[in-house]
Amino acid sequence: MEQLISTHELELFLRLFLAAVVGWVIGFEREVLGKAAGTRTFALVAFGAALFSIVSSEGFVEFIGSSAADPTRVTSLIVSGIGFLGAGLIIFRGDKVEGLTTAAGLWATAALGIAFGRGLYVLAVFSALLLLGLLYTSRIIHPEHHDLDPAP
Repeated sequence: MEQLISTHELELFLRLFLAAVVGWVIGFEREVLGKAAGTRTFALVAFGAALFSIVSSEGFVEFIGSSAADPTRVTSLIVSGIGFLGAGLIIFRGDKVEGLTTAAGLWATAALGIAFGRGLYVLAVFSALLLLGLLYTSRIIHPEHHDLDPAP
């Protein structure tokens, strides 16, 4: 009997799942603070980045060795696209900049999605823990700055 889903495909599903879960956890930290981008946004960014990474490396295997198969192109476009999305979160109000931490967190979460999409589990988990640690400890060290992101 032929196997319906290969173990390789199951690993690809795991990559997507882990990226979405980690994105959701990071988004939860933002959502608790009432930020404009929360669980759904962060989970979708991590998931999308992981899926783009998987498709760029797995979807064009017949072109390996040609200039058409360059997964780094997709990665660089993810970085640019998320930069554009993050720019929409940044607002200037008088002498204050709002949304910068959320935009930077979204950008870093896309990088996590790319790492999960490429199967770099240890790096991705360590980086996610470091990112969460940075977000939480910066609120403790600088509580006066945690309200500078826009509320929904």
